[in-house]
Amino acid sequence: MKLSHVATDGSVAMVDVSGKPVTSRFAKAQALVRMNDAARTAIRDATLAKGDALVAAQIAGILAAKQTGVLIPLAHPLPLTSVDVGFEWRADGALAIEAAARTDAQTGVEMEAMMAVTVAALTIYDMTKALDRQITVESIRLLEKTGGSFDCAQDDIA
Repeated sequence: MKLSHVATDGSVAMVDVSGKPVTSRFAKAQALVRMNDAARTAIRDATLAKGDALVAAQIAGILAAKQTGVLIPLAHPLPLTSVDVGFEWRADGALAIEAAARTDAQTGVEMEAMMAVTVAALTIYDMTKALDRQITVESIRLLEKTGGSFDCAQDDIA
């Protein structure tokens, strides 16, 4: 099997997408952050000394998506048309972070969506670590991808 980011001489290579058509692309990703009750309460009540963690994480996630092409060496810089970062408290106490990214381009936006949830999760960690030294960031994963030659939903991704 030939890997798309490996040249014939074994060196790394950015995939040439110049021959691909521009299509509307969409991707959704998720990360989970687990923390203790004190950190959870401080986030919910917006009482952290550093400020509102959800607002800071939302902005951080959007900014991260916009910088994906700079931070991931072989990712293409993309003209993002939309990035949305949202949060939901799960029944088990975990904070689920979801990000959706859109573009009209020759390649997909799954890296941008995953970058957004990752940096948003790390922002939550940074802002609450004084209340919980055991916080975990888990399950960074692609939930959905459309556009181009490979469409998939959460059930298709293994």
